[in-house]
Amino acid sequence: MWDPAVYRRFGNERSRPFFDLTARIGADSPRTVVDLGCGPGELTRTLAERWPGARVTGLDSSPEMIAKASAASGGVEFRLADIASWRPGPETDVVVTNAALQWVPGHQEMLSRWVAGLPGGAWLAMQVPGNFDAPSHRLLRETAAEFGVDRVLRESPVDEPVEYAERLTAAGATVDAWETTYLHLLPADDAEHPVLRWMEGTALRPVRAALDEPGWERFRAALRNRLVTAYPAGHGHVAFPFRRIFVVAAI
Repeated sequence: MWDPAVYRRFGNERSRPFFDLTARIGADSPRTVVDLGCGPGELTRTLAERWPGARVTGLDSSPEMIAKASAASGGVEFRLADIASWRPGPETDVVVTNAALQWVPGHQEMLSRWVAGLPGGAWLAMQVPGNFDAPSHRLLRETAAEFGVDRVLRESPVDEPVEYAERLTAAGATVDAWETTYLHLLPADDAEHPVLRWMEGTALRPVRAALDEPGWERFRAALRNRLVTAYPAGHGHVAFPFRRIFVVAAI
């Protein structure tokens, strides 16, 4: 289960890649704009502000996220839906998917199908985390193995930028692909490690679902001890590098 309040921790840091991604979209007057994996909806509403003449729709597979988004729709339609079953319509001129496809096995083939199904002049913009070999995720996998729940984690669920670029170029798109490593300076809190709090919003969800409450508390404590060493606090903050992969395709 997704918790919108937990996910929205570090909201400024999480939203910056969205704006870096959508800044590269060159659409002027799109008819339909779709945000796949829209989460609690705040960022989707900025698409409606940018393109006020478009029909803007946000889709997410989490009932909790859609409930939060729908509470203040701001002219955007929010619907519960599975990204894996979505197909573009003939008027879909912009597709945005930000930090969502890493949860979808086989999304690489989906991207090729989307490019094939989008009308000429459309834009597809995606961003996924590229930090699965970072200390945070290595320590997560190590701790999960100790607790017997490593089966719920995928070691490398995304491709490299060049692989996405080659795939979408082969599908007929003009591709702009890049990567950025953000250095987040997270406020240090004596009561809790900020990288652990960050991970609770996303990466730790499968582990949390696989453990009972006592097991989860033990797991959380074990991971925290490792993170304290890997990401030490200094001068009131913890430095947390976070690599992200971006692809914008013009059809």
